[in-house]
Amino acid sequence: MKLFLKPGACSLSPHIVLEELGVKYDAEAVDLKSKKTASGGDFLAINPKGYVPALQLDDGTVLTEGPAIVQYLADLHPGKKLAPANGTLARYQMQSWLTFIGTELHKQFSPLFNPAAPDDWKAVCRGNIERRLVWVNEQLAGKDYLLGADFSVADAYLFTVLSWTRVVKIDLSAHANLVAFMARMAARPGVKAALKAEGLA
Repeated sequence: MKLFLKPGACSLSPHIVLEELGVKYDAEAVDLKSKKTASGGDFLAINPKGYVPALQLDDGTVLTEGPAIVQYLADLHPGKKLAPANGTLARYQMQSWLTFIGTELHKQFSPLFNPAAPDDWKAVCRGNIERRLVWVNEQLAGKDYLLGADFSVADAYLFTVLSWTRVVKIDLSAHANLVAFMARMAARPGVKAALKAEGLA
């Protein structure tokens, strides 16, 4: 299978999951402005939505949307325990986290990367992000990861989104549990490998 990505973008989340699983895969960077892959291919022919991540399976099927991709990967290798079993409450709790990160955190960052977004809207988004960071910090009290003691694919997504705080100059230092979480994640071999592969180490 092949993961189409942009270094440092939300595609870092499934990239981390692939490394955590230790499976064989290919990765190819995408220029999101030109919609060309590193090998010169037309990315829109792979994912007409025009954004990453996209996971192309060996039979040519393409799966898009990060939360779906990471759950698919986890379920391919249930023995690695990167996601609770389907049908369990823990699985729905993980899905709740994936949804929260995607809709309440990830999308609040988008205007901060958009030069055309007005400053007053960026200020609103920064306020929204800060309130959500306070809440996530509280949820991590006494826990190593979002679901407790064990790493899950939701943690890869949270780490990816929180890594953007450095780029947009949002200070996490007031959120001790988030700071500890980021350090814990950064020490994981799978995270280190994905960051190195994307030139972000």
